[in-house]
Amino acid sequence: MILFIKLFLAHLIGDFILQPTKWVKDKEVKKVKSKYLYFHVLLHFLLTMLLLWDFNYLKLALVVLVSHYIIDLLKLYVTPRFKNKSIPFFIDQVFHVLVLYACAYYGDVIGHTWELVQSINIKLVTAFVFVSFPVAVIIGKLLEGMSKYIENDHESLPSAGMYIGIIERFFVLAFILLGRWEVIGFLIAAKSVFRFNDLKDSNSRELTEYILIGTLLSFGIAILTGVIYLSF
Repeated sequence: MILFIKLFLAHLIGDFILQPTKWVKDKEVKKVKSKYLYFHVLLHFLLTMLLLWDFNYLKLALVVLVSHYIIDLLKLYVTPRFKNKSIPFFIDQVFHVLVLYACAYYGDVIGHTWELVQSINIKLVTAFVFVSFPVAVIIGKLLEGMSKYIENDHESLPSAGMYIGIIERFFVLAFILLGRWEVIGFLIAAKSVFRFNDLKDSNSRELTEYILIGTLLSFGIAILTGVIYLSF
């Protein structure tokens, strides 16, 4: 595990901390002809060797260098085909991490992966999956009859309310599992403060009641999920 952590740390430093915006833009324009592409992969090689501090890992560091070069180069040529530029970014990162994982456990990749799969807490995964999109849909259905009385806010980001609800339920469930019930009260207070100006400016009792019901349902279902999880 420590080998993978060191490889991952080198990747984080090389890709996010020691890669200037100038390098990124130059690579996007010049692609394979960009000198910064080669500086970047060489930096990853040096960081890997520095963190491992063992010349016995020289071949592994070279694999990291070559694979990083190939993955980054493919990303540079594929990215213009995507309307949403974040998609190739995340695909690129997934491939990098998979390579590092394979390097760290190259002697028993399948066996270690199977151990990881077996160690997954299905009950915990189910709880978090439930409080995400399924609960968002459930709350939407419960409030469907009331939503017709609420004017659409065209200034809001698309689906922002749904994602805010999902994130807040994740926090609530996590704090319950950690036994920190008092923090849930802080979350409710914090959300109330952020919502206060919006509700004050809208001067709409219907909107206030709608948001209040939705918030209480969101927190209530997350709390109930946490209690049920702890009871099994």
